[in-house]
Amino acid sequence: MRTLREIADLREALHAVRRRDQRIALVPTMGNLHAGHLALVEAARRQADVVVATIFVNPLQFGPSEDLDAYPRTLADDQTRLEAAGCDLLFVPDTATLYPRGLTDQTQVCVPGVSEGLCGGSRPGHFDGVATVVSMLFNLVQPHLACFGEKDYQQLAVIRKLVTDLHFPIEILGVPIVRAADGLALSSRNGYLSEDERRVAPMLYRTLCQARDALETGEPSEPVLSQANEALRQSGFTPDYLELRARDLGPVTATTREAVLLAAARLGPTRLIDNLLLTLPS
Repeated sequence: MRTLREIADLREALHAVRRRDQRIALVPTMGNLHAGHLALVEAARRQADVVVATIFVNPLQFGPSEDLDAYPRTLADDQTRLEAAGCDLLFVPDTATLYPRGLTDQTQVCVPGVSEGLCGGSRPGHFDGVATVVSMLFNLVQPHLACFGEKDYQQLAVIRKLVTDLHFPIEILGVPIVRAADGLALSSRNGYLSEDERRVAPMLYRTLCQARDALETGEPSEPVLSQANEALRQSGFTPDYLELRARDLGPVTATTREAVLLAAARLGPTRLIDNLLLTLPS
């Protein structure tokens, strides 16, 4: 696996790949990799000849009170994991490389609709930062395929709309959530949990499972979601949102069958997110 830091080097390496008419897959990450990230690389490996991963802690998607400086940087370990998972090229730009004029005057990409509410409501500007850096990486790598995790369900919806609206010739592959044995969705932020909080954290998944089961049997959504919120509070969480949406993140109507249950909640200072797909009865 080659690690590249400069745009010119990345373009040169990929030019050679294109001359061989090989299929390229992109896996964008912020590093501090776990099994969920490696599942993206493995999915990309199955779909492409050359897998390009990126590690960039993007300041544009962090709010003023969020943990940009505290976000773990574990490049050496990440390189070992990526190579073992089958990554061919790793692009690790610094902030000055991607934002040479700084952040204030940076052109940004906004994806309306799906970026609003849910995490977009709690983290203003977050998805503009995501859409901007992903658009940049799409332009630099020009992949045939890009892999994103379904744990960040709203982010995946934003990326899919971005690709459709801007006519990127890129297939977007959503990769299922990877969970710990107790059900907790794997996330870099899990490392912020104390031992006691880590024991409580799987209650987010269990609560979603109970709500999903009730909704799939036809129980009304309002009391189900109210009970789930209360169960999270009783477990020590501070819920941010718990919502039932159609799979495209539109509102659930009388004819909606394929839906998604999405939640975000704080446990101590750590904000956890999760979601479950479900089928509503007719």
